[in-house]
Amino acid sequence: MPGIWEKNMNFSQRSRSLFKTIAVVLALGLPTALVISSADARVGGGMSSGSRGSRTYSAPPSTTTAPGSTSQFNRTYTQPGAGMNSAAAAPARGGMFGRAGGFMGGLAAGFLGAGLLGMLFGGGLFGGLGGLSSILGLIIQIVLVVVVVRLAMSWWQRRHSQQAAYANADASAGQGPQPNYRSGPGGGGLGGGLAGGLGGFGFGANANNAPVEIKPDDYEAFERLLADVQTAWSNEDVAKLHTLATPEMVSYFEKDLAENRARNVVNKVTNVKLLQGDLAEAWREGETEFATVALRFALTDKTTDRNTGAVVAGSEQPGEATEVWTFARRPGTGWELSAIQQTN
Repeated sequence: MPGIWEKNMNFSQRSRSLFKTIAVVLALGLPTALVISSADARVGGGMSSGSRGSRTYSAPPSTTTAPGSTSQFNRTYTQPGAGMNSAAAAPARGGMFGRAGGFMGGLAAGFLGAGLLGMLFGGGLFGGLGGLSSILGLIIQIVLVVVVVRLAMSWWQRRHSQQAAYANADASAGQGPQPNYRSGPGGGGLGGGLAGGLGGFGFGANANNAPVEIKPDDYEAFERLLADVQTAWSNEDVAKLHTLATPEMVSYFEKDLAENRARNVVNKVTNVKLLQGDLAEAWREGETEFATVALRFALTDKTTDRNTGAVVAGSEQPGEATEVWTFARRPGTGWELSAIQQTN
């Protein structure tokens, strides 16, 4: 029987070790969970929500303000592939070297037809190809000319866009382009810092569509929207949110506000001050212009009981948050908040 006792003792020791491990994990995880729930209280619920047009499922370029990656969207109306480049999503077919059709497919079909005709008229399968040598040479020359012209046009477009960007930077950037901005002791924020540093340089990096020029007034609008959206959220002013954000974003805000009311709490985000930010990319899709901006800002984020006013999450102490906001506008309208993404 000693063997059984030894097994039971070993089992008990392993159980105690397991319980200790679970206790340590819970002790460490509970404060983290409380911190996460507190951070998630601000506008957007600490999630990545909204749409970035055809780039919704493409991560924005990293910046000095947000050097890491951004979280994928937890909530979005945009379906995968919607508004994306159809050529990228379509199966590889057609084109010059397509397996079913295209230039080379037609050329091969022509050679095969010529061979069959040669067989019918007694010249063998390849007998009809001898008279096609001059035609083949002409086709090769045409292909080479097309390739050279396309390469030249691509080079000219790249060179022209670079010249336009640098010319715009020299005209409006004063001290030359800088990668980011910081608000000094006297303020400045996005409009005074980023606009003064980047000026009108604001062409979105890696923009597949037409670039968009972001001017100092635009940066000031972004900073103003950062504060106005937080204020409207804290006041639970849905009508005001409709003037600041897209209908999609407002639908998410309404859902989050309804959940707060169901829990009988209210989230207040105050003392919002932009600390640093920079432009990730800006582009145009049809008549809609997009600008994605990384923002690091100070805030006081607390959730209180609606009846007693007691703080149930967060605190009166100021904190910081770094998020990536995307703004959108159409001709004749101002910028609206189109998406909020969390940083990793």
